[in-house]
Amino acid sequence: MATRTNPFFDTATTLGKILGFLGVSAICGVLVAGLLVPAAAVSGSAASGSIQFFDTLPAELQVDPPSQNTTILAKDGSPIASIYEENRTKIPLNQMSPYVKDAVIAIEDNRFYEHGGIDTTGILRALVSTAQGNKQGASTITQQYVNNVINESLVASGQSSDVKLNGVNKGIGDKLREMKLAIALEKKFTKDQILEGYLNIVFFNRDAYGIEAASKLFFSTSAKDLTLPQAALLAGLVNSPAAFDPVVHPDASKVRRDLVLAAMYNQKKITKAQYDQAVATPITTKVTPARQGCAYAATAPYFCDYVLHLLLNNPAYGQTPTDRQNTVMRGGLTIKTTLDPTAQNVAQQQVDATAGANPDKWGASIVSVQPGTGQIVSMAQNTVMLPQPGKFDQTQNFNVDVLDAKGNDLNGIGGFQPGSTMKPFTFAEWLNEGKSMTTTINASVRRYRQGFPWRNTCPTPEQGWYDSTGGTFDLQNSDEGYYRPMTVLYGLMNSINTATFASAAQLDLCGIQGIVDATGVHGGVPARDGSGNVTDPNPKVPMTTLGNLIGSTQTAPLTMATAFATFAADGKYCEPIAITSVKDQAGKDLPAQSSSCKDAIKPEVAHGVAYAMQEVLNHGSGSLIRPALNTNNNFPVAAKTGTNDSNSSTWVVGYTSGLATASWFGDPLDAQQRPGRNITVNGKFYPSIDGYMIAGPQFTNYMLSVAPAYGTNPFPTPPSNLLGSAAPQRSPSSPNSSGASNSGTPGHD
Repeated sequence: MATRTNPFFDTATTLGKILGFLGVSAICGVLVAGLLVPAAAVSGSAASGSIQFFDTLPAELQVDPPSQNTTILAKDGSPIASIYEENRTKIPLNQMSPYVKDAVIAIEDNRFYEHGGIDTTGILRALVSTAQGNKQGASTITQQYVNNVINESLVASGQSSDVKLNGVNKGIGDKLREMKLAIALEKKFTKDQILEGYLNIVFFNRDAYGIEAASKLFFSTSAKDLTLPQAALLAGLVNSPAAFDPVVHPDASKVRRDLVLAAMYNQKKITKAQYDQAVATPITTKVTPARQGCAYAATAPYFCDYVLHLLLNNPAYGQTPTDRQNTVMRGGLTIKTTLDPTAQNVAQQQVDATAGANPDKWGASIVSVQPGTGQIVSMAQNTVMLPQPGKFDQTQNFNVDVLDAKGNDLNGIGGFQPGSTMKPFTFAEWLNEGKSMTTTINASVRRYRQGFPWRNTCPTPEQGWYDSTGGTFDLQNSDEGYYRPMTVLYGLMNSINTATFASAAQLDLCGIQGIVDATGVHGGVPARDGSGNVTDPNPKVPMTTLGNLIGSTQTAPLTMATAFATFAADGKYCEPIAITSVKDQAGKDLPAQSSSCKDAIKPEVAHGVAYAMQEVLNHGSGSLIRPALNTNNNFPVAAKTGTNDSNSSTWVVGYTSGLATASWFGDPLDAQQRPGRNITVNGKFYPSIDGYMIAGPQFTNYMLSVAPAYGTNPFPTPPSNLLGSAAPQRSPSSPNSSGASNSGTPGHD
């Protein structure tokens, strides 16, 4: 049943107003007594009790820096993106237009420089006005600052539901606490410090917290350059940002602005001429929409997202995910990264050109790292994060592991089958065991029976090693002429599947595993238990699962680029890094990344692999893309092509002495179900796609433009015992042969 209002106490009546005025005046009297007089000096139990209650309220306010924008920068200091929960840029008072300070004080608290935190004159004036039926606030700027600080702290700690808004959900106790804290604050900070804090924290719009963000949002200028009409408009917004929004409600905004200007004139802060000119100025905005997050990055949105995940997964930034989220999104960090904007622009141009008109949503990506440091130079793919007409929109990062990508859950991508780009690791173990690359092997064997005596010196299954060396299905090469004896070098040059298996049959599978592990190769999809919990974020690629000799496990392009960088760096493996420095808003250094390198393989082995992979481009499965590299710059490049069984994942991974790059093209969404056969890309029909066809030109064009800046020195010559009598061998078919196929359909590399 609804509660009936007693008309005797109805505040709409004159008597009700008088009683309301007297009641609030009594409370005010107690409050003022409590503020000015010690409780022991007041007689009367009621007054003493009220003041004792006031004395128990907290008098210390923890003024933490307000939430600020985190900025992600490229290697050269240029901005990549701004990340925030609240769009705010803190600036000192002397970087704000004097009009701003005068306007805010005039309309919000004209006795700001006279009172001590609360304005008793203002309180009494508000009480009289309220009793007359005209509701009027009496909170000083200091009190408003206190309220904003408390609310900011609540939001940062995940207690948004406890936020107190003036005139909405504040009780007498809340106001008393606010007043006492305001008095304490005035004793701790100067008036200018309080005003500066207030103007940096106050809410102007859902996309603008603080005067600097508001200036940029509404006028595309800085706070120090605000004109008088602009400053008055923003000062008027504080009272009711939605009601006085100049974009949505320009007429109401003008009325409020002119009220501020009148207050400034009446308080002699501006002249009559300034007032007349300002009120005659129409409401004109020049909106610069806030661009929050990696989706609005100036460049490299997916690299930006990768950087964010590195921080959000790092316990150094907070014990819990919520703590880390607050540190990164509200902490005003400056994050310096390894991204080279020039290289990134080239990478983006190449992937966009690879699949320009792309109704079938084929994916293309490039990622580069610097050998010897692990620094990520570029990371691009042919998609956009936000839906756009005619664009392939995709939030997932093609280049990284599932746990390092946006939406790192069971539906993440985590890379693609690397195909024949895995073959160099078997070749490396061949050299590691001291064998010559010109040794002849029998590549005519197509099937290895169940129980074939593969050599494996790794631990037994009880010690954690999973052995699944069962028999293989028939191995397919791209041409019948490849089922014959050949050198190990020739087998790698032309990507002969049977040659890779014939090599592995003479090696220790544990040694191949050691090379793969040492160069950082791992599965891109984490191992999980039945409940979906991650049990291993970087699962091994087990070489006893023989299909992995020719690339059957989903692996991220960044992983492959980093592994190949090991060959370029004389056998030194460096973990990929993206962040070189992180500073908080006070300029204090926070944990970043530094190069973490180790000797992974012998230098002479790395040199032998480089020699062989140069031959891949000179005379082997990558020979069709080598002429383009020779067109303008005949610098040394080593690379390997790769294609999976269904032609849905095609690669070229290669390097110069100073840059390692993974170039990929294929189906990013349903690679196991949609073969890369009988497809049309950029108006060209392909019966089937191999690595050299699309990923190859993408690799070539990128490296031609970017690699010279990072060094293109000749690769060291491998020792004679590994080189043997190496000399290029021609393929049995055409000189433009794409090489061999992975197990399955002929025509792969």
